[in-house]
Parts: sequence; C-alpha cells; structure tokens
Amino acid sequence: MAKANESEKSVKPNVFMRIGLFIKQIIDEMRKVVAPTGKEWAGWSVAVFIFVVLLMVVVTAMDFGLGQLALRIFG
Repeated sequence: MAKANESEKSVKPNVFMRIGLFIKQIIDEMRKVVAPTGKEWAGWSVAVFIFVVLLMVVVTAMDFGLGQLALRIFG
C-alpha cells in the first residue's frame, strides 16, 4: 500500500506547480491573440454605437407604449 500512496503523490502536482502551469498556459494563449487593426477597431466601434442607439430606441418606445397603455387601462 505504501507504493500506491507514493505513486499517487508523484502524479498529483502541488499547489504552486499547478499555479505555475496555469500562468504558463495563460501566457501561451495570450501569445496567440491577434490585435485588431485600426480599420477593424473603428468598424466595430461604429457597429457597437449603432447597436446601442437602436437598443435605446427600442427601450424608449416600449417605455412610452407601456406607459400609455397603463394610462388607458388605469386612468
């Protein structure tokens, strides 16, 4: 039974080794990241701005419409 415990300990790395492996994997993945070009950055910024404006219009219309509906129902 002593050999089973020894092999189990040798397979399982300690906390500091696991943290080090995790940080190494993060760095390896970050090296794969490709930064967007200025043109891509501007395009996505415009797209997000338009989406937010449309979402604001939808929410404002719903607020106004439901407010009018509540006024007609309750008074």
